[in-house]
Amino acid sequence: MKTIETTAEYVIDPEEERKEILKRYRNMLIAWGKASESKNKRLVRKAFNLAVMAHKDMRRKSGEPYIYHPLEVARIVAGEIGLGETSIIGALLHDVVEDTDYTLDDIRRMFGDKIASIIDGLTKIKEIFDHTSNSSQQAENFRKILLTLSDDVRVILIKLADRLHNMRTLDAMAPEKQLKIASETIFLFAPLAHRLGLYTIKTELEDLALKYTEPEVYNTITSKLAESEASRKRFINKFIYPIKKALADQGLKVQIIGREKSIYSIWNKMKSKKIPFEEVFDLFAVRIVIDAPLESEKYQCWQAYSIVTDYYSPKQNRLRDWISSPKANGYESLHTTVMSHTGQWVEVQIRSNRMNEIAEKGYAAHWKYKEKINSESGIDQWLNKINELLQQPDSNALAFLDEFKLNLFADEIIVFTPKGEVKTLPAKSTALDFAYNIHTEIGNQSIGAKVNHRLVSLNHRLINGDQVEIITSKKQTPKPEWLEFAVSARARSVIKEAIKEQRRKFTEEGKKMLEGYFRELNVEFTRHHLLRLQECNQIASAIDLYYKVVHGEIGLRELKECMQQHDKGNWLNIFTRPFIRNRAHVPHSLADDMREKMQKKSGQNLQETESGYRISECCYPIPGDEVIGFTAQDGTIWVHRTNCTDAIQLMSKYGNRIVKTKWQSRQAADFVATIHISGFDKHGLISDVVQVITVTMNLNMRSFHINSTGEVFEANVKVLVNDTSQLNQLMAEIRKLNGIEVVYRLNSAPDKLQEI
Repeated sequence: MKTIETTAEYVIDPEEERKEILKRYRNMLIAWGKASESKNKRLVRKAFNLAVMAHKDMRRKSGEPYIYHPLEVARIVAGEIGLGETSIIGALLHDVVEDTDYTLDDIRRMFGDKIASIIDGLTKIKEIFDHTSNSSQQAENFRKILLTLSDDVRVILIKLADRLHNMRTLDAMAPEKQLKIASETIFLFAPLAHRLGLYTIKTELEDLALKYTEPEVYNTITSKLAESEASRKRFINKFIYPIKKALADQGLKVQIIGREKSIYSIWNKMKSKKIPFEEVFDLFAVRIVIDAPLESEKYQCWQAYSIVTDYYSPKQNRLRDWISSPKANGYESLHTTVMSHTGQWVEVQIRSNRMNEIAEKGYAAHWKYKEKINSESGIDQWLNKINELLQQPDSNALAFLDEFKLNLFADEIIVFTPKGEVKTLPAKSTALDFAYNIHTEIGNQSIGAKVNHRLVSLNHRLINGDQVEIITSKKQTPKPEWLEFAVSARARSVIKEAIKEQRRKFTEEGKKMLEGYFRELNVEFTRHHLLRLQECNQIASAIDLYYKVVHGEIGLRELKECMQQHDKGNWLNIFTRPFIRNRAHVPHSLADDMREKMQKKSGQNLQETESGYRISECCYPIPGDEVIGFTAQDGTIWVHRTNCTDAIQLMSKYGNRIVKTKWQSRQAADFVATIHISGFDKHGLISDVVQVITVTMNLNMRSFHINSTGEVFEANVKVLVNDTSQLNQLMAEIRKLNGIEVVYRLNSAPDKLQEI
């Protein structure tokens, strides 16, 4: 008789689960498409059997058998990315070493060195990091994965498949875990998928991340897209009809698809342009995919472009030719924006089947076609640059991660050497970045450049089409100020290493001088006191500290001030940190002890209270906002909105410091919120706005800044509100005023406008 149990809402039925496991395995083989080859199937079957055995007693948070996860990751690897046997085996076994008693040696003995190397790259670091340290386990894990790039890029591709399935099944996780994983995804994994050319996966990762960081926004846009689906289909069909007929008349074999914009990109457009959903007109793009042989695909793409522009007028300066000059991730396509019959702009993408497969499956498809096109693509060049960066990784994993992230999502420019060789650089790159792109020594010895035969400084910003010649001197060495304008990860990494090497020469001298200062003050020369001195003066490393001592920037006076400040701080902590002595005693809600203080300090926001919770100025959360708490090194919990850019970075780097945080709902205090108002200036308008705030809504203002240009004005108003519902009501009342065009909440402290 079969045993049936329940875990949460999931019903455990061993017989049904066995059938489901076999069904998912068959689906994976179908997605692979090469399962009929007995040799390949035998090795994959061996990995499947091992994974089933290793995970037999494990279940996911949803209650489902854990083996579902590696099977789905393997299906994504085979079907959605298009990888082969080695990657499928790696996907099936990716959690075996981390979560079971099997070792890397076991994997190596059964499947060989290559599979073992991939599994090693996918296995997380086991060390436990103190939540009060600057170390980031997430950053260390990510760096370890990246280090395998020098051996096998498939590690990254499997990791992306793993992350995609985790995001698809995130509902079963606790809310704070959902936020951590979603933030990590939007900060690192979606940009990485973009850089590897996996546009479909990148788009889904972004949409799923938005679902958990801003669920209300996600659900609203989803429902509005569903409501307008029928009218969009009618529009697309009418738009493509004449093009499709003309293309067929010219003998071109094409498939025309109406592609909807992602929810995440729609939301970005709404935020950047400060417009509602109804005013986002480019909700979709039309894609023309041509079945053309390799030798004539460029010609046929341009032929299709000519036909499209015969029927619809193109928008000037909106032609993007990534066929002649592919993106660094291998992406090739023609993009143009044309005016439709309804007066609406429509983006049209034109590409061949080969180009479309590379756009959908990224690196894996590029590799498939590499021999046919017989050239090194931008993605190969990018991987080579990453390998160079990994040769000298920063000892601080977070610094390394920031340098790597710097170029992940950057737009690109194409520039030329004096001999006409093409170089691809991140947008906003300078002449110095170009120099380091050529060679490390050329970068180190740069003193200037000629851009289009005109002499410029090293910080000169390059644009598309520039021809650059670097001028060098053997006496030149890298300077710290170069980091202020170097953009590329390679340039910044090499400059930092060179500066460190220069400063190491002063280490012994600086250390002796500092020891003397410590003796004069009768303070023990310990690592703790050194770290305190670094923190007081915001110095990243001991090498930099000794360098500044030698050059007179840090002396006896600075040391004395720091020690006095430290002593004072210890006494202050006795009186102002009663709730933060032990993390176990930190309250996990904005609770009674803090609310009492808030009532006594009417009109102050949480940042100004003496409690252990602080409101972050980067996003100004107020009751009603979805929030998270981030535990700082001193134990203070900083409250951020979940969609705050800073919070997303913190959650992606220090997930172990995130605490579940919620607002108290019984009695509210006043919180600062900033709203932006714009419209047509008219006599008495400011008075009308103030009347709504102070009389209609009975709210207090903190500040009112206005800027008027001609007939148009913009204003930023800080008001004290109880929660988001009161803020939304205020904005609705202001929108009713004659002359007001736009009203929205600012997420961070605004730049100053003219104060009245």
